[in-house]
Amino acid sequence: MARLAEGSLQRVEAGSAGSFMNYVYILKSIEYPKTYVGSTTDIARRMKEHKSGKTEFSKKYKPWMLIYKEEFLNILEARKREKYFKSAAGRRFIKRILGKN
Repeated sequence: MARLAEGSLQRVEAGSAGSFMNYVYILKSIEYPKTYVGSTTDIARRMKEHKSGKTEFSKKYKPWMLIYKEEFLNILEARKREKYFKSAAGRRFIKRILGKN
């Protein structure tokens, strides 16, 4: 699902990306019980970085798949949402979208 700037929700595919948008995304490790929350302006580039292991955390738990993203016109709103996903309430939200209680 993706939250657009106008607040509507829509399902997204892992390969879809737009230009000039700010994204908050959630990755799930395919082989480990780990998730990763981040923000970027370029989903395709960031996914390549995660899949190639360019960051220490994502290197340990690859391969990754994109399970959720939200789009924002404003970087400050994207960062605020990323911070929410890293909170206890945000982690509960992630568990719900993963189908866990």
